[in-house]
Amino acid sequence: MLVLLPPSEGKAASGRGAPLKTGSLSLPGLTAAREAVLGELVELCAGDEEKAREVLGLSEGLRGEVAKNVGLLTAGARPAGEIYTGVLYDALDLASLDAAAKRRAARSLLVFSGLWGAVRVTDRIPSYRCSMGVKLPGLGALGAYWRAPMAKVLPETAGNGLVLDLRSAAYAAAWKPKGEVASRTATVRVLHAPTRKVVSHFNKATKGRIVRGLLTSGSAPEGPRELVEALRELGYEVEAEAPGKAGRPWSLDVLVDEVH
Repeated sequence: MLVLLPPSEGKAASGRGAPLKTGSLSLPGLTAAREAVLGELVELCAGDEEKAREVLGLSEGLRGEVAKNVGLLTAGARPAGEIYTGVLYDALDLASLDAAAKRRAARSLLVFSGLWGAVRVTDRIPSYRCSMGVKLPGLGALGAYWRAPMAKVLPETAGNGLVLDLRSAAYAAAWKPKGEVASRTATVRVLHAPTRKVVSHFNKATKGRIVRGLLTSGSAPEGPRELVEALRELGYEVEAEAPGKAGRPWSLDVLVDEVH
């Protein structure tokens, strides 16, 4: 099982250990693309601060994020699973998993990123600010920039099993499973059952709890059908829609009564 996650806008501080080594990150086929984005981001932020803030879409209160990006090459790195914070990652709570669940997380979780493309939760990275919606002056829109390198690397990374896609739209644009991989991919929406509307906060929290439940239960669904059964066994109300055509992903709706 491969679980595709969005990053978080908010991030923990960089570590005090050794700085980033791009060649040590998982998915080495993305190294050249990562280094290109990293180089341009650092150069942008080391120049005109106002321009950098505009490009990155940062408010006045987030001005300090520009300076943080300037130091990306020398900042201490820590596991991505510790860097990413926010509602989804609070609910997932990687640090409290038992050893077996942590091993499953290391194998199966892949976090998408405007800067790194995608990383494992065990990859050591510094804290940064660069969303997939950013349009860098030299490389253009990052969602489009990442499509070619992702298309070369991600199909092999997906292996032969289930792909559980929990990404938001901006990050899903960087790689869309196709063909045989798409047929064993399931996208998930979390809906407030009484209104059947997506509410951002509990959508993220529920997705975090879903991933945690799969990791802690040791469940290993082989495909979308098995995923539906696994989620129901975890106590979720699930509505599933099989694709109407070959090469399309499954669509799953998880219905939640309480907004929390």
